[in-house]
Amino acid sequence: MKKFGSTVWHMVAGLTLASALALPAAAQDKVKVGVFPVASTLPYFVAIERGFFKEANIEVETTRLIGGPPNVAAMITNQIDAAAVLVTIEGMNANLKKPGVAMYISLNSQNKTYQMEQFVVRKGFEAKSLKDLKGAKIMSAPGPANVTMAKAALAAAGLKEGDYTIDQLDMGQHVNAMTAGTFDAGYTLEPNASTMRKMGVATTLEAGVIAHYVLGNPEADAYVGGCALTSEFIKTRPDVAKRFTAAWAKAVDFITKNPQQARQYLLKNTFTPPDVVDTVPMIKYVMAKDLTAKDKDLYQKFIDFSVTTGTLPEKVDVTKYLQAF
Repeated sequence: MKKFGSTVWHMVAGLTLASALALPAAAQDKVKVGVFPVASTLPYFVAIERGFFKEANIEVETTRLIGGPPNVAAMITNQIDAAAVLVTIEGMNANLKKPGVAMYISLNSQNKTYQMEQFVVRKGFEAKSLKDLKGAKIMSAPGPANVTMAKAALAAAGLKEGDYTIDQLDMGQHVNAMTAGTFDAGYTLEPNASTMRKMGVATTLEAGVIAHYVLGNPEADAYVGGCALTSEFIKTRPDVAKRFTAAWAKAVDFITKNPQQARQYLLKNTFTPPDVVDTVPMIKYVMAKDLTAKDKDLYQKFIDFSVTTGTLPEKVDVTKYLQAF
């Protein structure tokens, strides 16, 4: 009798285990993300490759969107839930049109040390400073914010519009255009600048120009971009938004602690060649919850500058559009 009872117990346990294994796995929550494939998008790639989104039971759907305007348009119309990197000027412009459409969960700091935006000059073009770009044909990273910052830096160096020409160019074309000598100089982003230097087709004239000419200190934290979620996403799926942010925070922490290893995730996700990846400069990523009062003041100063240039039509309180979970 005892043996029979034991046999029945094992049969029931086996059936129970088989039933559990047969149950379908819970579906992952899908999050649609607009991605601009530049070096500052690194936390997104790390979160995918290291499995941080998967751990949070999130499936990300990537839509490649070059520059701020396409990301903003997609956010306003709820075609995407998040922008992996959105220039803060363009995010604030969107918030003036539709308050809360771009809520920043993380900001990116760039300056002379944490390099992202920079002026480069082609091989054979003699220039030692920005003022030497008088008469130059210049390409710029796309989007009104990038063009405005390029012009602001040139103006600070004493050049006025008409002293040069500047044209927006898709980021994927920057290296080829400089190699071909189509432009004399460029206001470009990483990893393109590192690639040009490695190939010997261009040199960096000055990096961290926003910190230098807008904030008055080459080492100041210029909060020029960041990861933003739509208010619609946060409001309708708060738990998913919170888990997405937690996965992003894990990626930021990983990059901070393992920069050399993190760089490797630029390879298949951006325009970064294998022989360049180890030299691509890193920027600083700060979660919204970790921003200090000084950080917020610098962020506000940068956005206020954009009002004076006419890039933003009116002043915006940046703290209204920070999302800390």
